[in-house]
Amino acid sequence: MKKIILTGDRPTGKLHVGHYVGSLKRRVELQNSGEFDEIYIMIADAQALTDNFDNPEKVRQNIIEVALDYLSVGLDPAKSTLFIQSMVPQLTELSFYYMNLVTVARVQRNPTVKSEIQMRGFGGSIPVGFFCYPISQAADITAFKATLVPVGEDQLPMLEQTKEIVRSFNRIYNCEALVEPDIMLPDNDICRRLPGTDGKAKMSKSLGNCIYLSDDEKTVQQKIMNMYTDPTHIKVSDPGHLEGNTVFTYLDAFSKEEDFVKYLPEYKNLDELKEHYTRGGLGDVKIKRFLNSIMQAELEPIRARRKEYEKDIAAVYDILRADSDRARQVAEATLQDVKDAMKINYFADEELIRAQAAKYQG
Repeated sequence: MKKIILTGDRPTGKLHVGHYVGSLKRRVELQNSGEFDEIYIMIADAQALTDNFDNPEKVRQNIIEVALDYLSVGLDPAKSTLFIQSMVPQLTELSFYYMNLVTVARVQRNPTVKSEIQMRGFGGSIPVGFFCYPISQAADITAFKATLVPVGEDQLPMLEQTKEIVRSFNRIYNCEALVEPDIMLPDNDICRRLPGTDGKAKMSKSLGNCIYLSDDEKTVQQKIMNMYTDPTHIKVSDPGHLEGNTVFTYLDAFSKEEDFVKYLPEYKNLDELKEHYTRGGLGDVKIKRFLNSIMQAELEPIRARRKEYEKDIAAVYDILRADSDRARQVAEATLQDVKDAMKINYFADEELIRAQAAKYQG
């Protein structure tokens, strides 16, 4: 069996460093590992429209932003297929067939759906499209026969629902048309949910607490120097606390031992830095400057690649168009497998046509 990856992002804004450490960096590593036969990276605009249906321009404008972020971090169209979800209509048809395999009660029990509904304040006015998000996601994954789906921990319930749909379909129609995927979580626990610069649990554009991959050097520095640390660490001599200290959370996610050799040679590693901070005598400004040096080095090549791609936006759309065409062909093959299994391939079933012709000819 081929080893195939499917993953993606909703185009509701530029991607930030939380996306980078949580998924993008890992995707590039997987892409370049040579271990996978096919890799599909989806710009999930149809899913984004389920809760932005009244503002499609927001989604429309952010397609190119996400594409530029993908290319700038190193996702390579020669190795990965970068496509737009709505340009693959087969996904919608698969979703419709899968809806018959899932009850309303089962979707309502999905913890990710429940939390998303609460977060968006839908109350009793939940759009059906949003409610069916787990089924749509199952269509995305199975259309490409993905064997591995790298996602965050909050998506575990979604993947479990996909597995249930695959098992139900293959059992009901006595086939092996669909492939059951495995999940890949970030290998660094800190990277699973990087907090916002203000210490909030999650980065959010509306809260203004994101460091975007496209931010310039000055903006990144300003955001880091304004980061939330330890409110009780007033004087340098005061003992500091690590829990809830955003700067140290980012150092956990980004720093490497070689960074200390290069930028802060008086410490061997992060453990030594933490020990000094907790006993007192180490100021927040010094730690923030260290973090800034690390993140600028990480983000500079990303910014440089983005500037190159920004010079020819039409070429970026050409990449998306070609890859969406390829994705559509792959999804069409799976759709035909599904229709064959369900026996709704009427025009292709010559035996059915002959049998019915004979029936009516007496």
